[in-house]
Amino acid sequence: MDWSGWALFGLLATSALTLVMIAAQMAGLSRLDLPLVLGTVLTSDPDRARVLGGLVHLVVGQAFALGYAGTFALLGRATWWLGALLGLLHGAVALTLILPLLPGVHPRMASSRAGPSGRPVLEPPGLLGLNYGFQTPVVAAVAHLLYGTVLGLLLGPR
Repeated sequence: MDWSGWALFGLLATSALTLVMIAAQMAGLSRLDLPLVLGTVLTSDPDRARVLGGLVHLVVGQAFALGYAGTFALLGRATWWLGALLGLLHGAVALTLILPLLPGVHPRMASSRAGPSGRPVLEPPGLLGLNYGFQTPVVAAVAHLLYGTVLGLLLGPR
């Protein structure tokens, strides 16, 4: 496996994905603030949460990049289109499994079933993240497509 490639290109791909998500939020295409969502698991201060959440997202992105690198090694090849397909699968899992289940473990996120409690909470993302805007699934799909494409282009199956 390409360990040095995984370490470098995983950070690059995760940074590109995060950049797309933040740019889309700033452009009004989505209200999903991924660093804030991840960081508020650790702290209630929104400014600290964005920094911590950004770091958490980089670590999680590295873990996923390891999975991509392992898949490329197992298949004996890495191509942009194979990375793009894995990215679409990755995005689909994030939108249909991870985001909807997040309120069950997030201490500061409301649940669509139980509703908000007396403490300040984040809105639950809902299926496909649609509670954060109807363009959120498209933005997430594009970001994950880019993530996978970057890894497919840069990682070798060594």
